[in-house]
Amino acid sequence: MENQENNNWTLIELLCYRAQNQPDKTAYTFLDNGEIESISLTYEQLDRQSRQIAAKLQSLGVSVQSALLLYPPGLEFIAAFFGCLYAGVVAVPAYPPRRNQKLSRLLAIAKDSQAKVALTTESLLVDLKTRFGENSETTGLHLISTDCLDAALELDYSQKTINSSSLAFLQYTSGSTGKPKGVMVSHGNLLHNGRMIKQAFGHSEQTIGLGWLPLFHDMGLIGNVLQPLYLGIPSILLSPLAFLQKPIRWLQAISHYRATTSGGPNFAYDLCARKVKPEQLATLDLSSWDVAFTGAEPIRGETLEQFAAKFGCCGFRKEAFYPCYGMAEATLFVSGGLKTEPPHICSVEGKALEQNSAIPTSRSALDVRKLVGCGQAWLDQKIAIVDPQSSRLCPANQVGEIWVSGASIAQGYWRRVQETEQTFNAYLADTGCGPFLRTGDLGFLQDGELFVTGRLKDIIIIRGRNHYPQDIELTVEQAHQSLRPSCGAAFVIESKGEERLVVVQEVERSYLRKLNIDEVIKDIRRGVASEHQLQVYDVALLKPGAIPKTSSGKIQRHRCRAKFINGTLDVLNSAEYEKDLCQCT
Repeated sequence: MENQENNNWTLIELLCYRAQNQPDKTAYTFLDNGEIESISLTYEQLDRQSRQIAAKLQSLGVSVQSALLLYPPGLEFIAAFFGCLYAGVVAVPAYPPRRNQKLSRLLAIAKDSQAKVALTTESLLVDLKTRFGENSETTGLHLISTDCLDAALELDYSQKTINSSSLAFLQYTSGSTGKPKGVMVSHGNLLHNGRMIKQAFGHSEQTIGLGWLPLFHDMGLIGNVLQPLYLGIPSILLSPLAFLQKPIRWLQAISHYRATTSGGPNFAYDLCARKVKPEQLATLDLSSWDVAFTGAEPIRGETLEQFAAKFGCCGFRKEAFYPCYGMAEATLFVSGGLKTEPPHICSVEGKALEQNSAIPTSRSALDVRKLVGCGQAWLDQKIAIVDPQSSRLCPANQVGEIWVSGASIAQGYWRRVQETEQTFNAYLADTGCGPFLRTGDLGFLQDGELFVTGRLKDIIIIRGRNHYPQDIELTVEQAHQSLRPSCGAAFVIESKGEERLVVVQEVERSYLRKLNIDEVIKDIRRGVASEHQLQVYDVALLKPGAIPKTSSGKIQRHRCRAKFINGTLDVLNSAEYEKDLCQCT
């Protein structure tokens, strides 16, 4: 495995190595309903299924350069992903559309990726044919179900010449700040990132991975599929829906399989802390869990404290929390801390942060912002904090744009030369060092530790002061018990020549019939005024699930703002809602 560590291998060679040296070892297990083992794959079985799919793709001719992967949660996606790699076809993971769901995002991905083929399961084939047949943009798309292929196809497979610089897949960005763009990720990028995760997470051959994150997204694909393959360890998978329906299923699976590494965004820990009942705690043993990674959205210190306090009696240790930072353009992982240390919390002056200065203060100070550190760079990766206007390095304790360089940085955006040049080929004006990836995120370094403060494009500027929307959103959701956590957006609109603050927030379903709208809005205005010294211009309360989100669950603030301006949000505090409620009651 020496070549793998040096990043010269491809994922094809890695899977072949596992199939030859660990043929009967179970690689992946899927839990139906998040509880019952329904199917598993050994390395040899995965290798053979991948060859069958590759042979099928090769039989279609050289015109097939990319393929959409449209799979429900399960192991069929994994075989299809490697089938594309074996065939030298660029994999394009996406999520199959739900019934009555608009196809706009999927159509945009299909068109942009120039996919001629879509791989799926027999159970979805008929519905997808019907849906795609209704759209002129997809009438020429060739649909193939991969779970019923002839096993003899494996004999027709012809090995392709692939190297570490070959493109493996396109990871379409979530679209939180614009139209989805296909990030070009190579075999070398994936193996380098796998090596970084292994070192940073302290992984070994004794690691046991478990996760519910969607496999069509980078965090689930790389964290729960490719990292276990890199290590040669078992990975236990359950569907995102199984977790969301009953969050305790995630913890029960960790307890049952003695998983050591598992994680998700901040909301997952918050959901468990709120939804798991006290009487259920006695059924859990979380003492094996030594890497509870959290990333992909703002990490809240309060959430970590609440989770650790609630599940400490189950053997969970606060030191297991592993806050990290990453993004698709960097393959996935950018920074993380030391496995043996608890999360680093930095307390800074709130007013100074509004002026892009990170000045440490005591945790008991009145005007304080508590930020969770996201660790350090690993291997050859470098992180720089840069003034986004001048492209010069920021002095210590100044907030700037986070720039990253290293072998995990992807190849650019598919068919977008200008945007690739702007984002992936940045150079420092004062030193000439580069190229760097411009992340679009803001943050600062303190003793080598990265602290992320927000998105460059999402910053709210009112009367010359910077406000981070996630801070306002946290204040809003805590203003009244009827408001759903992690389901709000704060942004500004221009009115009468001034920037005005608008808040959009979902309401818990159990409060819809007994909602006192005036009281809720009053509490929101009072909370924001008290915490941020800001006047809320307008509040839009929404039904559960109505706020625009990306495919990975992030709030789409820009789309939310556009829908607010256009009047297309499904707002509860409107005459139509009040009329409907009167008729229902």
